[in-house]
Amino acid sequence: MKLILPVEVADELMPHLPSEVNVVRVDNEGNLDNDAIDAEVYFSWFFLKPNTVHKVLAAAPQLHWHHAPNAGVNHILTPTYLERDLILTNGAGVHAIPIAEFTIAFMLAHAKQLRHLYAMHAEQRWQRGFQTQDLWDASVLIIGAGGIGQEIAARAKAFGMRIYGSRRHPEPLPNFDKIVGVNEWRSLLSEVDYVVIATPLTSETKGMIDAEVLRLMQPNAYIINIARGAIVDEPALLQALKENWIAGAALDTVFTEPLPPESPLWFLDNVFVTPHCSGHSPRVKERSLALFLDNLNRYSHNKLLRNIVDKNAGY
Repeated sequence: MKLILPVEVADELMPHLPSEVNVVRVDNEGNLDNDAIDAEVYFSWFFLKPNTVHKVLAAAPQLHWHHAPNAGVNHILTPTYLERDLILTNGAGVHAIPIAEFTIAFMLAHAKQLRHLYAMHAEQRWQRGFQTQDLWDASVLIIGAGGIGQEIAARAKAFGMRIYGSRRHPEPLPNFDKIVGVNEWRSLLSEVDYVVIATPLTSETKGMIDAEVLRLMQPNAYIINIARGAIVDEPALLQALKENWIAGAALDTVFTEPLPPESPLWFLDNVFVTPHCSGHSPRVKERSLALFLDNLNRYSHNKLLRNIVDKNAGY
C-alpha cells in the first residue's frame, strides 16, 4: 500500500506504519517527493489549500481514501474534488475538548464580567457591590449537537445549566435536556441565555444566523460562535450588537479572517473577539495522528472507517 503523508508529520508516523507501506511525502503546496500514481491513501494536514488538493488528486489517479484532520471540510469540497469517487474522513472530535473548554471560558467571561474586572484591576479600583451572574440554572442552546456540541454540553451540565441542542437527526443525548431538529431550534431562542454555534458550514447553514434569528433572542442573550464565521450574517449581528437586541457576542471565528483592523467588531464593548484559536491545544497533533492510525488499521482490514463525511451534506 502506498500512502501520501504531509511533511509536517510523516516522520512521526513512520515508526507506527506497517513495514509493507510505502510513503510519499507532500508539502503544503502539493509538491510530492516521489511517484504517487498508485497511492491509495492521502492524509492531508491543517491549512490545506484547494490547489494543493487538486495537485495531489491529479498525481494520484488511484486514490481511494482521503483523511483530513479538520472537522470542517467545506474548503475541500470543490467541484474538482467532488468529481472523484473518494472516501473522505475528517478529524471530528480531535478539537472537541479545547473548543468546549474555550466555550465555557467565554460564558464565564460574560457571566462574571471579566473584562470589567480586568479594567478595574488595571486602574487599582476597588468597587464594592460589583454584580455578576451565575451559570447555574442558566440555559444554553447548542446549534449543532455533534462531537463538539456534546463536549460543550458535558461541561455546561457540570455548571448546572439547562441545555438544549439541535441536530439533523434528533435523538436523546447525554447531558441535553432537549434535542430538536434543524428546523425547530428557532422556537427555543426566546427561552435561552446563551446560543452556541457549533454546526458545520454548509449551503444550508451559511448566513442562517440572520436578523430574524437575532430578533428572536432575549435582550440578555449572549451568542458564541466557535464554528465558522459565514454561518452568521455579520451586518445583521453588528446591528443587533449596536442596538442592544442581544447582550453581546463572543466570536472565535468571523466572516473575514484575519479580522481587518478597521472592523467595527473590534470596538464594541459587548464583543469578545479571539483569533480562531479555540481549537488549539498541544494535544491536537497527538489526537489527529491517533485517529488517522486507527482509521488506517480499519482500512487495512476492510472495516468501517470513523468520521466518514457525507459529501452531499458537507460534513
